[in-house]
Amino acid sequence: MQSADIVVIGAGVMGCSVAWHLASLLPPAQAARVLVLEREQIGSGTSAHSSGILRTHYSVSENVELAQRSWPVFERFAEMLDDDEASAGLVRCGYLIAAPAGDKAAALADALAAQRRYGIEVHTLTACEAQQRLPIGRFDDAALIGYEPRAGFADAYLTATGFARAARRRGVKFLEGVAARGLRVQAGRVLGVETDAGFVAAGMVVSVQNIWSCELQRWAGIAVPLVAERHRVLALAGPAPYTPRMPVFKDLASPGMLYTRSYGGTQMLVSEGTAGERLAAPDTTQGDVSLEFVGDVGAQVAARFPGWQEAGLVSSWTGVYDVTPDWNPVLGPVPGVQGLVVGFGFSGHGFKLSPAVGRVLAQAALGLPTDVSLTPYALTRFEAGRPLVGRYGAGAVS
Repeated sequence: MQSADIVVIGAGVMGCSVAWHLASLLPPAQAARVLVLEREQIGSGTSAHSSGILRTHYSVSENVELAQRSWPVFERFAEMLDDDEASAGLVRCGYLIAAPAGDKAAALADALAAQRRYGIEVHTLTACEAQQRLPIGRFDDAALIGYEPRAGFADAYLTATGFARAARRRGVKFLEGVAARGLRVQAGRVLGVETDAGFVAAGMVVSVQNIWSCELQRWAGIAVPLVAERHRVLALAGPAPYTPRMPVFKDLASPGMLYTRSYGGTQMLVSEGTAGERLAAPDTTQGDVSLEFVGDVGAQVAARFPGWQEAGLVSSWTGVYDVTPDWNPVLGPVPGVQGLVVGFGFSGHGFKLSPAVGRVLAQAALGLPTDVSLTPYALTRFEAGRPLVGRYGAGAVS
Protein backbone atom coordinates (compact mmCIF):
# COMPACT_ATOMS: atom_id res chain seq x y z
CA MET A 1 0.00 0.00 0.00
CA GLN A 2 1.63 3.25 -1.14
CA SER A 3 -1.02 5.48 0.39
CA ALA A 4 -3.59 5.36 3.17
CA ASP A 5 -6.06 7.71 4.76
CA ILE A 6 -4.78 6.89 8.27
CA VAL A 7 -1.57 5.19 9.35
CA VAL A 8 -1.32 3.75 12.87
CA ILE A 9 2.26 3.25 14.05
CA GLY A 10 2.53 0.37 16.52
CA ALA A 11 0.54 -2.84 16.87
CA GLY A 12 0.73 -3.41 20.58
CA VAL A 13 -2.51 -3.58 22.51
CA MET A 14 -2.97 0.20 22.13
CA GLY A 15 -2.38 0.30 18.38
CA CYS A 16 -4.64 -2.68 17.82
CA SER A 17 -7.35 -1.03 19.91
CA VAL A 18 -7.03 2.16 17.83
CA ALA A 19 -7.29 0.07 14.64
CA TRP A 20 -10.42 -1.74 15.82
CA HIS A 21 -12.10 1.47 16.89
CA LEU A 22 -11.27 3.17 13.61
CA ALA A 23 -12.76 0.19 11.77
CA SER A 24 -15.86 0.38 13.97
CA LEU A 25 -16.34 4.10 13.32
CA LEU A 26 -15.70 4.03 9.56
CA PRO A 27 -17.65 2.56 6.63
CA PRO A 28 -15.97 -0.59 5.24
CA ALA A 29 -14.50 1.19 2.21
CA GLN A 30 -12.79 3.74 4.44
CA ALA A 31 -11.68 1.13 7.00
CA ALA A 32 -9.78 -0.49 4.15
CA ARG A 33 -7.79 2.76 3.89
CA VAL A 34 -6.37 2.31 7.41
CA LEU A 35 -2.86 0.85 7.65
CA VAL A 36 -1.12 -0.36 10.82
CA LEU A 37 2.69 -0.57 10.85
CA GLU A 38 4.45 -2.88 13.30
CA ARG A 39 8.24 -3.20 13.49
CA GLU A 40 8.03 -6.80 14.72
CA GLN A 41 4.85 -8.82 15.21
CA ILE A 42 1.44 -7.89 16.60
CA GLY A 43 1.59 -7.78 20.39
CA SER A 44 5.28 -8.68 20.52
CA GLY A 45 6.61 -5.49 22.09
CA THR A 46 5.97 -4.20 25.59
CA SER A 47 2.41 -5.62 25.54
CA ALA A 48 3.85 -9.15 25.66
CA HIS A 49 5.35 -8.48 29.10
CA SER A 50 2.32 -6.86 30.75
CA SER A 51 1.18 -8.16 34.14
CA GLY A 52 -2.36 -7.67 32.84
CA ILE A 53 -3.94 -6.23 35.98
CA LEU A 54 -7.35 -4.58 35.48
CA ARG A 55 -8.77 -2.06 37.93
CA THR A 56 -10.51 1.27 37.98
CA HIS A 57 -8.71 2.38 41.15
CA TYR A 58 -6.66 5.55 40.59
CA SER A 59 -5.91 8.66 42.59
CA VAL A 60 -6.01 10.58 39.28
CA SER A 61 -9.75 10.86 38.65
CA GLU A 62 -9.36 11.24 34.86
CA ASN A 63 -7.87 7.74 34.76
CA VAL A 64 -10.84 6.35 36.69
CA GLU A 65 -13.19 7.33 33.88
CA LEU A 66 -10.95 5.84 31.18
CA ALA A 67 -10.63 2.60 33.14
CA GLN A 68 -14.38 2.50 33.77
CA ARG A 69 -15.12 2.96 30.05
CA SER A 70 -12.68 0.15 29.24
CA TRP A 71 -14.35 -2.45 31.46
CA PRO A 72 -17.32 -3.34 29.22
CA VAL A 73 -14.93 -4.31 26.42
CA PHE A 74 -12.94 -6.65 28.66
CA GLU A 75 -16.08 -8.11 30.19
CA ARG A 76 -17.87 -8.73 26.87
CA PHE A 77 -14.86 -9.06 24.61
CA ALA A 78 -16.25 -11.62 22.14
CA GLU A 79 -19.58 -9.80 21.93
CA MET A 80 -18.02 -6.36 21.46
CA LEU A 81 -15.70 -7.63 18.73
CA ASP A 82 -18.43 -9.75 17.11
CA ASP A 83 -16.07 -12.72 17.28
CA ASP A 84 -17.16 -15.85 19.13
CA GLU A 85 -13.55 -17.01 19.37
CA ALA A 86 -12.17 -13.78 20.82
CA SER A 87 -11.05 -13.76 24.46
CA ALA A 88 -9.23 -11.26 26.63
CA GLY A 89 -8.46 -14.01 29.14
CA LEU A 90 -10.37 -12.12 31.82
CA VAL A 91 -10.20 -13.43 35.41
CA ARG A 92 -12.53 -11.42 37.63
CA CYS A 93 -11.12 -11.97 41.10
CA GLY A 94 -11.36 -8.49 42.64
CA TYR A 95 -8.76 -5.89 43.58
CA LEU A 96 -7.66 -5.39 47.18
CA ILE A 97 -5.61 -2.35 48.21
CA ALA A 98 -4.33 -1.68 51.73
CA ALA A 99 -2.76 1.49 53.12
CA PRO A 100 -0.94 2.31 56.36
CA ALA A 101 -1.98 5.25 58.52
CA GLY A 102 -1.04 8.65 57.19
CA ASP A 103 -0.91 10.21 53.73
CA LYS A 104 -1.47 6.97 51.83
CA ALA A 105 -4.60 6.15 53.83
CA ALA A 106 -5.95 9.64 53.15
CA ALA A 107 -5.19 9.25 49.43
CA LEU A 108 -6.87 5.83 49.38
CA ALA A 109 -9.98 7.22 51.07
CA ASP A 110 -10.21 9.99 48.47
CA ALA A 111 -9.67 7.54 45.59
CA LEU A 112 -12.41 5.24 46.85
CA ALA A 113 -14.75 8.24 47.15
CA ALA A 114 -13.94 9.23 43.55
CA GLN A 115 -14.76 5.71 42.34
CA ARG A 116 -18.10 5.85 44.12
CA ARG A 117 -18.88 9.19 42.45
CA TYR A 118 -18.43 7.41 39.10
CA GLY A 119 -20.87 4.72 40.24
CA ILE A 120 -18.19 2.06 40.66
CA GLU A 121 -18.81 -0.60 43.28
CA VAL A 122 -16.10 -0.43 45.95
CA HIS A 123 -16.08 -1.45 49.61
CA THR A 124 -13.96 -0.80 52.67
CA LEU A 125 -13.02 -3.97 54.51
CA THR A 126 -11.84 -4.88 57.96
CA ALA A 127 -8.59 -6.82 58.32
CA CYS A 128 -10.62 -9.94 58.98
CA GLU A 129 -12.75 -9.45 55.85
CA ALA A 130 -9.64 -8.84 53.75
CA GLN A 131 -8.05 -12.04 55.03
CA GLN A 132 -11.17 -13.99 54.14
CA ARG A 133 -10.68 -12.93 50.53
CA LEU A 134 -6.90 -13.33 50.53
CA PRO A 135 -6.25 -15.92 53.26
CA ILE A 136 -2.51 -16.19 52.57
CA GLY A 137 -2.02 -12.54 53.62
CA ARG A 138 -2.09 -10.54 56.85
CA PHE A 139 -3.69 -7.10 57.19
CA ASP A 140 -3.49 -6.25 60.89
CA ASP A 141 -1.30 -3.20 60.19
CA ALA A 142 -3.64 -1.60 57.62
CA ALA A 143 -5.38 1.66 58.48
CA LEU A 144 -7.68 1.39 55.45
CA ILE A 145 -8.47 -1.43 53.03
CA GLY A 146 -10.38 -0.98 49.79
CA TYR A 147 -11.94 -3.67 47.65
CA GLU A 148 -13.17 -3.49 44.04
CA PRO A 149 -15.06 -6.74 43.32
CA ARG A 150 -15.31 -6.42 39.50
CA ALA A 151 -11.56 -6.01 38.99
CA GLY A 152 -9.05 -8.71 38.14
CA PHE A 153 -6.54 -9.47 35.40
CA ALA A 154 -6.44 -10.49 31.76
CA ASP A 155 -4.05 -11.35 28.95
CA ALA A 156 -2.57 -8.43 26.98
CA TYR A 157 -1.40 -10.58 24.06
CA LEU A 158 -4.82 -12.19 23.61
CA THR A 159 -6.43 -8.77 23.82
CA ALA A 160 -4.09 -7.23 21.22
CA THR A 161 -4.49 -10.08 18.75
CA GLY A 162 -8.25 -10.11 19.29
CA PHE A 163 -8.46 -6.41 18.44
CA ALA A 164 -6.23 -6.95 15.40
CA ARG A 165 -8.29 -9.85 14.05
CA ALA A 166 -11.52 -7.86 14.46
CA ALA A 167 -9.97 -4.84 12.71
CA ARG A 168 -8.72 -7.00 9.83
CA ARG A 169 -12.18 -8.48 9.32
CA ARG A 170 -13.44 -4.92 8.79
CA GLY A 171 -10.76 -4.16 6.22
CA VAL A 172 -7.83 -2.66 8.16
CA LYS A 173 -4.41 -3.63 6.77
CA PHE A 174 -1.53 -4.67 9.04
CA LEU A 175 2.10 -4.68 7.92
CA GLU A 176 4.27 -6.68 10.32
CA GLY A 177 8.06 -6.52 10.21
CA VAL A 178 7.92 -3.02 8.74
CA ALA A 179 9.23 -0.22 10.92
CA ALA A 180 8.33 3.44 10.64
CA ARG A 181 11.52 5.45 10.13
CA GLY A 182 10.20 9.00 10.01
CA LEU A 183 7.37 11.38 9.28
CA ARG A 184 7.26 13.54 6.20
CA VAL A 185 6.01 16.95 7.35
CA GLN A 186 5.59 20.03 5.20
CA ALA A 187 4.38 23.45 6.36
CA GLY A 188 3.29 21.95 9.68
CA ARG A 189 1.18 19.20 8.08
CA VAL A 190 1.83 15.45 7.97
CA LEU A 191 2.17 14.07 4.45
CA GLY A 192 2.96 10.47 5.34
CA VAL A 193 5.35 7.98 6.91
CA GLU A 194 8.79 6.82 5.81
CA THR A 195 9.14 3.07 6.38
CA ASP A 196 11.55 0.20 5.77
CA ALA A 197 9.40 -0.67 2.76
CA GLY A 198 9.19 2.83 1.32
CA PHE A 199 7.04 5.92 1.74
CA VAL A 200 3.35 5.68 2.64
CA ALA A 201 1.38 8.84 1.88
CA ALA A 202 -1.22 9.65 4.54
CA GLY A 203 -2.84 12.78 5.85
CA MET A 204 -3.36 11.38 9.35
CA VAL A 205 -0.94 9.44 11.54
CA VAL A 206 -1.73 7.95 14.96
CA SER A 207 1.51 7.20 16.80
CA VAL A 208 1.20 4.67 19.62
CA GLN A 209 4.78 3.43 19.71
CA ASN A 210 5.19 3.08 23.48
CA ILE A 211 8.90 3.43 24.36
CA TRP A 212 9.75 4.20 20.72
CA SER A 213 7.61 7.36 20.86
CA CYS A 214 10.77 9.29 21.70
CA GLU A 215 11.54 9.10 17.96
CA LEU A 216 8.81 11.70 17.39
CA GLN A 217 11.18 14.31 18.76
CA ARG A 218 13.46 13.82 15.76
CA TRP A 219 10.70 13.09 13.25
CA ALA A 220 8.40 16.02 14.03
CA GLY A 221 10.55 18.42 16.04
CA ILE A 222 8.35 18.19 19.14
CA ALA A 223 9.34 17.76 22.77
CA VAL A 224 8.69 14.20 23.95
CA PRO A 225 9.03 14.06 27.75
CA LEU A 226 9.53 10.31 27.95
CA VAL A 227 11.93 7.80 29.43
CA ALA A 228 12.04 4.02 29.15
CA GLU A 229 12.11 2.17 32.46
CA ARG A 230 12.75 -1.53 32.91
CA HIS A 231 10.71 -3.28 35.60
CA ARG A 232 11.29 -6.74 37.03
CA VAL A 233 8.60 -9.33 37.68
CA LEU A 234 8.85 -12.53 39.71
CA ALA A 235 6.75 -15.70 39.86
CA LEU A 236 6.97 -17.35 43.28
CA ALA A 237 5.73 -20.66 44.64
CA GLY A 238 4.76 -20.54 48.30
CA PRO A 239 3.47 -22.88 50.99
CA ALA A 240 -0.15 -22.38 49.93
CA PRO A 241 -1.57 -21.67 46.48
CA TYR A 242 -2.43 -18.15 45.35
CA THR A 243 -5.51 -19.22 43.43
CA PRO A 244 -7.30 -17.29 40.65
CA ARG A 245 -10.23 -16.81 43.04
CA MET A 246 -8.03 -14.68 45.30
CA PRO A 247 -7.88 -10.94 44.52
CA VAL A 248 -5.13 -8.91 42.97
CA PHE A 249 -3.43 -7.11 45.86
CA LYS A 250 -1.75 -3.71 46.14
CA ASP A 251 0.37 -3.16 49.25
CA LEU A 252 0.84 0.57 49.81
CA ALA A 253 2.67 -0.15 53.07
CA SER A 254 5.55 -2.05 51.48
CA PRO A 255 8.69 -0.12 50.48
CA GLY A 256 8.20 -1.08 46.82
CA MET A 257 4.39 -0.65 46.89
CA LEU A 258 4.17 -4.28 45.74
CA TYR A 259 1.41 -5.66 43.56
CA THR A 260 0.57 -9.34 43.47
CA ARG A 261 -1.81 -11.64 41.67
CA SER A 262 -2.38 -15.31 40.98
CA TYR A 263 -0.17 -16.72 38.25
CA GLY A 264 -0.44 -20.12 36.62
CA GLY A 265 -3.25 -21.09 38.97
CA THR A 266 -1.16 -21.50 42.14
CA GLN A 267 1.85 -19.18 42.02
CA MET A 268 2.24 -15.51 42.92
CA LEU A 269 3.16 -12.92 40.32
CA VAL A 270 4.79 -10.02 42.16
CA SER A 271 6.57 -6.80 41.29
CA GLU A 272 7.20 -3.34 42.63
CA GLY A 273 5.06 -0.34 41.71
CA THR A 274 7.80 2.25 42.07
CA ALA A 275 10.29 3.66 39.58
CA GLY A 276 12.38 1.13 37.70
CA GLU A 277 15.73 1.05 35.92
CA ARG A 278 16.03 3.96 33.52
CA LEU A 279 17.30 2.92 30.08
CA ALA A 280 19.42 5.08 27.83
CA ALA A 281 17.43 4.05 24.75
CA PRO A 282 14.28 2.03 23.92
CA ASP A 283 15.03 -1.65 24.48
CA THR A 284 12.77 -4.63 25.16
CA THR A 285 15.65 -7.08 25.55
CA GLN A 286 15.26 -9.11 28.73
CA GLY A 287 17.27 -7.49 31.50
CA ASP A 288 19.03 -8.93 34.52
CA VAL A 289 16.97 -9.92 37.56
CA SER A 290 19.56 -9.91 40.32
CA LEU A 291 19.59 -12.08 43.41
CA GLU A 292 19.61 -8.84 45.39
CA PHE A 293 16.29 -7.83 43.81
CA VAL A 294 14.81 -11.27 44.40
CA GLY A 295 15.90 -11.13 48.04
CA ASP A 296 14.53 -7.63 48.57
CA VAL A 297 11.13 -8.40 47.03
CA GLY A 298 11.08 -11.76 48.80
CA ALA A 299 11.51 -10.01 52.15
CA GLN A 300 8.62 -7.66 51.36
CA VAL A 301 6.46 -10.62 50.33
CA ALA A 302 7.32 -12.49 53.54
CA ALA A 303 6.31 -9.47 55.62
CA ARG A 304 2.83 -9.50 54.08
CA PHE A 305 2.33 -13.22 53.46
CA PRO A 306 3.22 -15.33 56.53
CA GLY A 307 5.02 -18.54 55.66
CA TRP A 308 6.37 -17.19 52.37
CA GLN A 309 9.87 -16.71 53.83
CA GLU A 310 10.78 -19.96 52.09
CA ALA A 311 8.94 -19.21 48.84
CA GLY A 312 10.74 -20.47 45.77
CA LEU A 313 11.54 -18.47 42.65
CA VAL A 314 9.86 -20.18 39.69
CA SER A 315 10.61 -17.65 36.95
CA SER A 316 11.39 -13.99 36.34
CA TRP A 317 11.26 -11.54 33.47
CA THR A 318 11.43 -7.85 32.69
CA GLY A 319 9.08 -5.42 30.97
CA VAL A 320 9.55 -1.80 29.97
CA TYR A 321 7.32 1.18 30.75
CA ASP A 322 7.14 4.39 28.71
CA VAL A 323 7.19 6.92 31.55
CA THR A 324 6.31 10.62 31.51
CA PRO A 325 7.30 13.08 34.27
CA ASP A 326 3.91 12.68 35.99
CA TRP A 327 3.48 8.94 35.26
CA ASN A 328 0.41 9.57 33.12
CA PRO A 329 -0.12 9.42 29.35
CA VAL A 330 -0.04 12.06 26.65
CA LEU A 331 -3.09 11.71 24.42
CA GLY A 332 -4.45 13.54 21.41
CA PRO A 333 -3.41 15.92 18.61
CA VAL A 334 0.00 17.58 18.71
CA PRO A 335 0.01 21.39 18.46
CA GLY A 336 1.87 22.61 15.39
CA VAL A 337 1.81 19.26 13.55
CA GLN A 338 -1.51 18.93 11.77
CA GLY A 339 -2.46 15.33 11.12
CA LEU A 340 -0.54 13.81 14.05
CA VAL A 341 -2.33 12.20 17.00
CA VAL A 342 -0.28 10.56 19.74
CA GLY A 343 -0.70 8.20 22.64
CA PHE A 344 2.42 7.62 24.73
CA GLY A 345 3.73 7.62 28.28
CA PHE A 346 1.24 5.13 29.71
CA SER A 347 3.66 4.41 32.56
CA GLY A 348 2.24 0.97 33.29
CA HIS A 349 -1.44 1.91 32.82
CA GLY A 350 -1.74 1.18 29.12
CA PHE A 351 -3.32 -2.27 29.06
CA LYS A 352 -6.09 -1.52 31.52
CA LEU A 353 -6.98 1.72 29.70
CA SER A 354 -6.49 0.42 26.16
CA PRO A 355 -10.13 0.00 25.06
CA ALA A 356 -11.15 3.54 26.04
CA VAL A 357 -7.90 5.15 24.91
CA GLY A 358 -8.07 3.37 21.55
CA ARG A 359 -11.54 4.79 21.03
CA VAL A 360 -10.72 8.40 21.97
CA LEU A 361 -7.58 8.39 19.81
CA ALA A 362 -9.63 7.03 16.90
CA GLN A 363 -12.23 9.74 17.49
CA ALA A 364 -9.51 12.41 17.58
CA ALA A 365 -8.00 11.10 14.33
CA LEU A 366 -11.40 11.31 12.64
CA GLY A 367 -12.12 14.80 13.96
CA LEU A 368 -15.00 13.54 16.13
CA PRO A 369 -15.87 14.66 19.67
CA THR A 370 -14.06 12.40 22.12
CA ASP A 371 -15.87 10.44 24.82
CA VAL A 372 -13.76 12.14 27.47
CA SER A 373 -11.85 15.41 27.35
CA LEU A 374 -8.24 15.00 26.26
CA THR A 375 -7.27 18.40 27.65
CA PRO A 376 -5.86 16.99 30.94
CA TYR A 377 -3.69 14.60 28.90
CA ALA A 378 -2.36 17.23 26.47
CA LEU A 379 1.34 17.35 25.70
CA THR A 380 1.33 21.04 26.63
CA ARG A 381 0.41 20.30 30.26
CA PHE A 382 4.05 19.90 31.29
CA GLU A 383 5.13 23.28 29.95
CA ALA A 384 1.98 24.84 31.42
CA GLY A 385 2.66 23.36 34.88
CA ARG A 386 -0.48 21.24 34.99
CA PRO A 387 0.80 17.69 35.51
CA LEU A 388 -1.54 14.82 36.39
CA VAL A 389 0.12 13.96 39.66
CA GLY A 390 -1.09 10.89 41.56
CA ARG A 391 -1.50 10.95 45.33
CA TYR A 392 0.55 7.80 45.94
CA GLY A 393 3.85 9.17 44.67
CA ALA A 394 5.89 8.16 41.62
CA GLY A 395 4.77 4.80 40.35
CA ALA A 396 2.24 2.92 38.32
CA VAL A 397 -0.60 3.04 40.86
CA SER A 398 -1.18 6.81 40.19
